[in-house]
Amino acid sequence: MGSFFHRHPRLTPYLLLAPGLAWLALFFLIPLGFLAYQSLQSGVFPNFEFTWELSNFSDAISEYREQFFRSFLYAGIATVISLLLAYPLVYWIAFRSGHWRNLFLLAIVAPFFVTYLIRTLAWLNILADEGPVVGFLQTIHVLGEGEGLLFTTLAVVAGITYNFFPFMALPLYVSLEQIDPRLLEAAKDLYASPRQAFMRVTLPLSAPGIVAGTLLTFIPAAGDFINAELLGTPKQQMIGNVIQAKFLESLDYPTAASLSFVLMAFILVGLFVYAKLVGTERLTG
Repeated sequence: MGSFFHRHPRLTPYLLLAPGLAWLALFFLIPLGFLAYQSLQSGVFPNFEFTWELSNFSDAISEYREQFFRSFLYAGIATVISLLLAYPLVYWIAFRSGHWRNLFLLAIVAPFFVTYLIRTLAWLNILADEGPVVGFLQTIHVLGEGEGLLFTTLAVVAGITYNFFPFMALPLYVSLEQIDPRLLEAAKDLYASPRQAFMRVTLPLSAPGIVAGTLLTFIPAAGDFINAELLGTPKQQMIGNVIQAKFLESLDYPTAASLSFVLMAFILVGLFVYAKLVGTERLTG
């Protein structure tokens, strides 16, 4: 094998890429192509026909625009909350935690050792009407007697934020941990206040982590359906709930496939706009 690589050096990169490309084609491109084929079908299960039914896409947008809007709204709120909570936490871990750093990082990723469904079900107990959170909020008169948190928008957003929080925290930590402390010392030597050093040194250097964290949090959160299913009501349904119901309950495969493609299109457009606003170098950094 080694002699083959020596005789054909130009083929080496392609041969090394071949397993990954084959995996990508088998488990991504082929299923995506089949999904595109389904999205252009018409009819009723099981008698679907390929008729280039482009109206499936416009119908998906017009009929379920409320669920699309709600999905992006919930995902956006969860992303902002995750950023506001994660940045000071990982900043402290990166610069102040000392020998305890690995332990705190383990605490951030520890929820990943429990399945996603179990983590969401745990919030049913945390936010239950007889639980400690509701009891405390009623004690301080934030909630009135008989009011609760379950099956509300707040519960759904809280579940999404909790489940995708590590996707925000870890890229932020990587960016902050790579900052050379000597740069901060140089800023202090130049009479920069702690606030000025943070705004002019730390924050710009951690921008790639912010960009990566917001993307890794927002994109999967926009397609989530477990939190809205378990912690919300039909009033909190997201587009993921609609797609899941169309595929598994009503067996309306063309509508479900077209909804999936519309969701992907919206996310891709948003990604390009975001890249344009923040700069491509930060997106790829």
